[in-house]
Amino acid sequence: MRRSLPLALIALAVPFVILAVAIAAARRDDTPAPTPTPVPPAASPAPAPAATAVTPLSPLPAAGPGLAVGVTEYNPNLVSADKPVPPPWSTVRDALGKLQPAFYRLVIEWNRVQPMADQPPNLDHPETGCMREVQPCLWWGGVREQLRALASRQRQGGWEGLAVITGTPDWAAQPPSGCERDSTTPRARLPRPDALAAYKALVADVLAAAQQEGADLRFWSAWNEPNLPPFISPQRAKCDAASPSLAPAGYAQLTRTLIQALDEAPGDQTLVLGETAGILKSTKLVTSVPEFIQGLPQDIVCASTVWTQHAYIGGPDPVDETAGALDERHCPQPHTLWITETGVGPAPKAFSNITDRTARCGQLHDRLVQWFNDPRVTVAFQYTAREDDKFPTGLYSTDLTDPRPALAEWTAWGGGRAPTAPPPAAAC
Repeated sequence: MRRSLPLALIALAVPFVILAVAIAAARRDDTPAPTPTPVPPAASPAPAPAATAVTPLSPLPAAGPGLAVGVTEYNPNLVSADKPVPPPWSTVRDALGKLQPAFYRLVIEWNRVQPMADQPPNLDHPETGCMREVQPCLWWGGVREQLRALASRQRQGGWEGLAVITGTPDWAAQPPSGCERDSTTPRARLPRPDALAAYKALVADVLAAAQQEGADLRFWSAWNEPNLPPFISPQRAKCDAASPSLAPAGYAQLTRTLIQALDEAPGDQTLVLGETAGILKSTKLVTSVPEFIQGLPQDIVCASTVWTQHAYIGGPDPVDETAGALDERHCPQPHTLWITETGVGPAPKAFSNITDRTARCGQLHDRLVQWFNDPRVTVAFQYTAREDDKFPTGLYSTDLTDPRPALAEWTAWGGGRAPTAPPPAAAC
């Protein structure tokens, strides 16, 4: 059952450049998965644990100065508090545990868990645990194991769950149309109207699995980066930046379906909006954040008081433009912003004069302090513990051997620190 945002939440008070972000997003999320390696057979699979009561979730950050921290990490071997894992996995897992994030973002790839229309979502779909072709690899058992790992952390406190859906299965995708990149695949196209029932069923299945594993997925977002072509394509009917964006209407349809699914599900879930890439200028292939917000139906843009926004270090801060566009919609309650993807990554030299990770980490500290002092921004999520070699913003190198300077910075901001406590000193 979906609930209205609690009064405490209502009170909650970048990308490098457009081209660089579009290229990076394509590399990060529009790349075919590697051929799976054989999964070691288990002599007798461990039974799923019985549902247990989750430790009460920590209070949401209050309005005014303050900043809670969150994290996105796909591999549950780097999340689980109680699954034995070998080095170097255990080293990274323990470091992430010391960060003690208040929030955890779970990205559910629909195309991976339900590749066939005549089969239900396989939430135990085995994953290699590699980073594309880069070792080390440590396999894991799909969404269900992610939920089990999340539950193990929630029992310790914090780690509030935010679920985000992405990736249309081939069988569910609309046909090619409009202005598309040559590299567009079906996973980037919106689901056909007759496939929305399957999207709705996916939400119900994930919520049921979370309940079985003892995890709480309190917050839900309909789709990842809906203003970029690797996630919603086409963005426009014509290859002209002046052509109206098609993305807001498509996103609104997905959000309405998510609202229905949450309304019909047991328990208390809360809708959040956005997950937009921090692009501030529209082109023929992408939709700026302000244009995207302006194009949303009023019932959708006002359906939540939380807007989730991506903003990587090395580019402009999109907060003013995002908040301004939301204010212009005159919703009954003001929106607050969660920065659900950020991190320090090496921008191409053409777009940045920052040449070393420590300097970029210093920029991260400055941006976190800026968000701390901005009452509109209440949470910032680090994008991944293990670094994607194609999208290098992680806290550890892809081979899990080299901690990045940003690890100490995020640990200083987390680590049990109260979100409203004064900003820590730079730890880079």
